[in-house]
Amino acid sequence: MESQIAKQLIELNRKFYDQFGASFSATRQRLQPGVKKIIATIQADDSVLDLGCGNGFFLRELHNSGNQAALLGVDFSLPMLHEAESTPEVGFLTADITNLASVRGRLETANGWNVITMFAALHHIPSNEIRLDILRTVKSLLAPEGRFILSNWQFLNSDKLKARIQPWSRVGLSDSDVDDGDYLLDWRSGGEGLRYAHQFSAEELLGLAEQVQMKVEAGFLSDGENGRLGLYQVWSNT
Repeated sequence: MESQIAKQLIELNRKFYDQFGASFSATRQRLQPGVKKIIATIQADDSVLDLGCGNGFFLRELHNSGNQAALLGVDFSLPMLHEAESTPEVGFLTADITNLASVRGRLETANGWNVITMFAALHHIPSNEIRLDILRTVKSLLAPEGRFILSNWQFLNSDKLKARIQPWSRVGLSDSDVDDGDYLLDWRSGGEGLRYAHQFSAEELLGLAEQVQMKVEAGFLSDGENGRLGLYQVWSNT
């Protein structure tokens, strides 16, 4: 993908979350089953960095469950971070994860993070080049025995969500401008909006992990009305 197209898609999503952040947050007031499964694997002394933290609900639940280590969320959406910052004893940083390396110094810890999470965020990042830059930074921030846990939207597993796919012409692009697996989807709550998303396969994610010298340790499908709308994976820093 050409860098200018990637920038256009990043800006499209930025505008979407600036405009609809509050409406989107209202639909994210409970944890998905897959995230609950992940929380059960996080120890009370595990430090956690959550990239694309949104309204901070995941970190809030970790804190309320008795986690006693450092908890830090990162997101660019001020409407959602405004809600997140009401959580006591959890840190939040306004930053653009599409350029994660630029804020690496503000995210580093002495021994690295025990867990870095990225729920429902990587699928909004266009172009392999940008994804790999993010993942290399994630690897550098992890503790030697740390885990990177991510989930990605599997919207093609739902007929209802597939009906929301829009032609690229609505944002002045064509199919040839974007990569395989890239889609434009509409939003219909509190007004109509458009956002970019990528449908990852398990094999594609495995390829990304291998390129940054990480290992996929586990994976499972969860969430949604059919239990197949979220693809979760756990990577190790090896």
